[in-house]
Amino acid sequence: MAFPSVLTVVTIAAALLSVTLPARAVEVTERETVRVCADGNLLPYSNEKMEGFENEIARLIGEDLKKPVTYYWWPQTIGFVRNTLRARQCDLVMGTASGEELMQNTNPYYRTVYSLVYRTKSGIKAESVGDPSLKDARIGVVEKTPAVNLLRLYGITRTEPYQLNTDTRANNPARDAIEDVAAGKTDAAVIWGPIAGYFAAQQTEPLTVVPLVKEPAVARLQFNISMGIRSDEPEWKHWLNDFIKRRQDDIDRILLRYHVPLIGPDGALKTAAIEPPGYRMDQYRAPTPAGLSGASTVTLAELRRLIEHFPDTRLVDVMPAPPRPADRPAPAVWVPPPRRSLPGAVWLPNVGYGSLSGEQERYFRAGLETVSHGDRAARLVFFCEPDCWMSWNAAKRAVEWGYGNVYWYSDGAMRWQEAGYGLETVEPFAGGASN
Repeated sequence: MAFPSVLTVVTIAAALLSVTLPARAVEVTERETVRVCADGNLLPYSNEKMEGFENEIARLIGEDLKKPVTYYWWPQTIGFVRNTLRARQCDLVMGTASGEELMQNTNPYYRTVYSLVYRTKSGIKAESVGDPSLKDARIGVVEKTPAVNLLRLYGITRTEPYQLNTDTRANNPARDAIEDVAAGKTDAAVIWGPIAGYFAAQQTEPLTVVPLVKEPAVARLQFNISMGIRSDEPEWKHWLNDFIKRRQDDIDRILLRYHVPLIGPDGALKTAAIEPPGYRMDQYRAPTPAGLSGASTVTLAELRRLIEHFPDTRLVDVMPAPPRPADRPAPAVWVPPPRRSLPGAVWLPNVGYGSLSGEQERYFRAGLETVSHGDRAARLVFFCEPDCWMSWNAAKRAVEWGYGNVYWYSDGAMRWQEAGYGLETVEPFAGGASN
């Protein structure tokens, strides 16, 4: 069988009898929308709340074409391609292994690898499944995947199997494998890299994720991932290939933010773009790095999980206050538009600039003291809007001021609302420190 995303690279091809319906191809210039075929419940790839990295990359395509993105949802089980792309219910599968025969492939837009996951405090220090520290370990593995062959290669028989083919609306065995490592039910797991990195980052128990780039080539753990389209639409393919080439840096930033292990053309692991040595001083609405040293970067779904597991998480909105329009000088009456933010957030406007005045710095410090209740270990999540360096600057300052649990939510309030979650009107923090 052949499925987009993880399922295309972890299963043995099966014969599917499907016939392309006779219909005229729709090329890129004729498209009114970008119609995406996707699973509505398969994070980190996609879901109906647009919380996956494939949702974000599809959004980039829509923005580039200046077309809305629409979805046709179908579980990634047997028959996915037949019931979606081939049935012409949609025009694009966001993730499929290069070489997939049921679809025409674009050029690959990332290459990734299976990963080893274990508890950081377990004493295991392995960078390969053949490490002696794993000799007696119980290792989780999804059935019929290349990871099974790797374990056999090293003679490892103490395994915990997880089902491959499942209804994603009810089950996610690969995620279960990661959660079992965190809970101590197993010692380690060998899981497809995008899933391993994403779910490992969500566990309260610290986990180490090791992309298995040092294993022998015979194990075949690395795969190129492309987009899938129908074979009769060459213009669409050429446009997508050009998009991938032009927007590769933006694509990489998204993937790295979701903890996808990326392998570059030289075979080495890609890392996040080099952070500026200081603060961002201008052009605050521009593409941001994939992470921030000293802080944890969280996606929308990870933020939801963080709030669920740690209700005392404090949300800090640093969106600047709108300036008075030039055509409304004092004493003319001007009512600034309300700030709609995440529920429970404290709004500290104008503290994310690269250089703060003495007054702004005192205001920021007082706000953090109040929000954290004087606890430098409090969980603080900084955000504003997508591509907002002000949230990056603010989180960086909090790290430098000694706050030890800083999170940076780079998607911002806009993405929160787009996912169907409510916003509330907030007022600027009035000042003062905690009692």
